[in-house]
Amino acid sequence: MFGLGTWELLVILVVALLVFGKRLPEVMRGLGRSLNEFKRGMHDVGEAVVAEERAKS
Repeated sequence: MFGLGTWELLVILVVALLVFGKRLPEVMRGLGRSLNEFKRGMHDVGEAVVAEERAKS
């Protein structure tokens, strides 16, 4: 996954736990919501481009 090994992922997890502590679930939830919103926006842009292309033809 992303060219990261087991030890690298473990170090990232430990650092995240140290930095965010009890707020980690809240931070990850916000990150997930942001990612979903970004995906929706990209989908809407794609649909707008396709609709514009159809209108030109």
